[in-house]
Amino acid sequence: MSRPRLRVLSLGAGLQSSAIVLLAARGEIAPFDVAVFADTGWEPRSVYRQLDRLTGIAAAAGMPVVRVSTGNIRADALNPAHRFASMPLFTLGPSGERGMARRQCTSEYKIRPIKAEVRRRLGYPHPARVPAGVWAKVDIGISVDEIHRARDADVVYMRNTFPLLDLGWRRDDCLRYLNEHGLSGFGKSSCIGCPFHDDGFWANLKATSPAEWADAVDFDRRIRHGSARANADGHPLRGRYYLHAQRVPLDEVVLRPRTRRTPEDMPGCGPFTCPHPTEPVDPDPPEPADIGTATAGWEVA
Repeated sequence: MSRPRLRVLSLGAGLQSSAIVLLAARGEIAPFDVAVFADTGWEPRSVYRQLDRLTGIAAAAGMPVVRVSTGNIRADALNPAHRFASMPLFTLGPSGERGMARRQCTSEYKIRPIKAEVRRRLGYPHPARVPAGVWAKVDIGISVDEIHRARDADVVYMRNTFPLLDLGWRRDDCLRYLNEHGLSGFGKSSCIGCPFHDDGFWANLKATSPAEWADAVDFDRRIRHGSARANADGHPLRGRYYLHAQRVPLDEVVLRPRTRRTPEDMPGCGPFTCPHPTEPVDPDPPEPADIGTATAGWEVA
């Protein structure tokens, strides 16, 4: 087998990938050539603070952190002139049908810019063909308790590896390791307005970050009838769209955090590890016969 030309860390700045940064910086696992953070432009301020801390740690060990982006997901959704990759919003049809818009956001705002950066650093930016045998080793922060999320790369120029699985580490091990080295307070990485947040996240955001909570509430209100692009084109989509599974305005949701877990216990939305292929548990589930199929999304062009 040929050797990798590039060693990359897919950095979400959540618990697991943060532990990998520290492990590599301390020489406990193989170093990476670059860590790549795909910035949607709408992460909580706490995540950007975490990213700044990690950038300093990695830089001191000779491992640069770069930020890549294809735009601001919130601004793009509200811009009628911009093509928008749909979010998995909860839908309520004209006759009460329940469904979800298709999810394109992870692919468009996280995976695609990382792949572009890997190609660029390999020396073969799109549309150039990457020659056989030229590839990058990509470390991904998946721990043993989430092993079902580990997958092979879908392109031949990237090969996914999972240092935490090799170590046999769980999320608790990552948390302990970070705490032991003075890096407490690392939470999950995900957009402020991600529909996959559980009630624990929403309750914590409302209590500790009122400005970001208000931001999410405003976004939820503004996407009620589809994207700005859909409305500007004169084709508002059928039904209504919501950030929360209860399918009511976010500031009217009766939040029921689970007392046995904290917001940090829920996995985040890493570029290659978004753990939510289907709709999360609805706090007020409909009867099976009333559940609609997923909508085709809220993009009309």
